Amino acid sequence: MSFESPDPHLDLPFDQTVLVLQGGGALGPYQAGAYEVLHGHGIRPDWISGISIGAINGALIAGNAPGDRIDALKAFWRKVGVHLPGDGATSVSDIADYVYRQMSGAWALSAGVQGFFRPWFLSPWFNPPGEVQATSFYDTAPLRQTLLDLVDFDRINRGETRLSVGAVHVRTGNFVYFDNRDRTITPDHIMASGALPPGFPAVIIDGEPYWDGGLVSNTPLSYVLESGIARDTLVFQVDLYSATGPDPATLDEVEERRKEIIYSSRTRMNTDAFLEKYRLRNKLRALARHVPPEVRAELLGKDDPSDAFNGRVSLVHLINRTNRREIQSKDYEFWCRSLEMHWRNGRTDAETAMQAESWRQLNDPETGLAVYDYIRPDKVTA
Repeated sequence: MSFESPDPHLDLPFDQTVLVLQGGGALGPYQAGAYEVLHGHGIRPDWISGISIGAINGALIAGNAPGDRIDALKAFWRKVGVHLPGDGATSVSDIADYVYRQMSGAWALSAGVQGFFRPWFLSPWFNPPGEVQATSFYDTAPLRQTLLDLVDFDRINRGETRLSVGAVHVRTGNFVYFDNRDRTITPDHIMASGALPPGFPAVIIDGEPYWDGGLVSNTPLSYVLESGIARDTLVFQVDLYSATGPDPATLDEVEERRKEIIYSSRTRMNTDAFLEKYRLRNKLRALARHVPPEVRAELLGKDDPSDAFNGRVSLVHLINRTNRREIQSKDYEFWCRSLEMHWRNGRTDAETAMQAESWRQLNDPETGLAVYDYIRPDKVTA
């Protein structure tokens, strides 16, 4: 497939396209597979917003020329993939597959992941308080080098594609976004967005410590919507956790379901809040037309209701449904076969979305936002 030639049949009525990437660790290839399909269909995001592994995938996309983006994503996920001896035997039975997934998770916990993180020489309890080694189990220096090798930060900071990544300020607990519209983005900002404690240490930026943005919100959707959608916008939101799932039957499934509930996006909550503001803004605009300009200026000042939330939004929501072979360690289980499976699932779901027609049209301006969910049914999950 040529990734330089947009789909000649792609003729969308939107002014801008936004790619929203949720956090989820080793589930990240799902986003890469989905993006591969979007890219092949001519989707070129004007703005990418991500958290945690979504920030890393976002940097790989924004920090490379369009023709090099898929190669950069593949290079990253090949680099961090764990290869285990004899793993070809896993196709024999579900039990063998389960054993290898457990081995892969245990390997990551004990030895780290190449190009991503490695355990400190001593356990954190054997390091002096205040030392970075005393606050985490792993050193993320390998990730810094990987980002420098695969991401062109000069390209990111030229602003050809807007990039914003979410993190949490450790001392205040406040959620912050590092955005290339108002600051220079470095590997530190990407690493801060994925610095999930207690595994990874806080990242210091301008003297302040930051942790993984997923501690507060695992999706940047609210930031995108709250930034003021002033133009007709197409949003592709790619989630790594599904809010819905089956009743757990084992303790392992209980832990897996717990993570899904904690880290899944509250998309409906976010979009409902946005819709309420959008409708209120529409009513204010309508009311303002009947108020003399001088009275409007006195009451509203600079808060003119005509300058924000004026565009319509179509949200294409791709959701990674739990695979029947996945286990609770799926977010830190970097077995190469698991990563390949996630990539394939992302491609499958994105292809389903690209075959649909409904999201390609602007929705009712009185509604303001339309959400189109795409999720694999149980019968095709494998």
